Amino acid sequence: MSERLQPGDTAPAFTLPDADGNEVSLADHKGRKVIVYFYPAALTPGCTKQACDFTDNLDVLASAGYDVIGVSPDKPEKLAKFREKENLKVTLVGDPSKETLEAYGAFGEKKLYGKVVTGVIRSTVVVDEDGKVEHAFYNVKATGHVAKIMRDLGV
Repeated sequence: MSERLQPGDTAPAFTLPDADGNEVSLADHKGRKVIVYFYPAALTPGCTKQACDFTDNLDVLASAGYDVIGVSPDKPEKLAKFREKENLKVTLVGDPSKETLEAYGAFGEKKLYGKVVTGVIRSTVVVDEDGKVEHAFYNVKATGHVAKIMRDLGV
């Protein structure tokens, strides 16, 4: 079970391929706040709802100084299909090795329909301009989560 991040921790560095196969690094966003959200799988109902919510609020978040990166274990080809099908504007990156998911505490044991399984734990980590964890939310709901984050961040 990976350790959950706490406010004040240094956010683990990552470089992952986006939907077009281009590398995206957390370091690329230094000087801006970044909302890094972790979701189980592209093209599934809950993950689609969450990605669409982030896309719908991207302009508001960007004007408040936040970039948004969605991370899943999907390969770039599936992310591209997801982006095209749902007209997503949020940056999606794939972590098939699950190293970044584990580093952020977003992969491990969870309950699914009453059973304990190992998988992606739907989570969101807000990283400040200096690369420190500002907020870490675990076991979040797909629906209504973006609105809750915006309230918590005062956006």
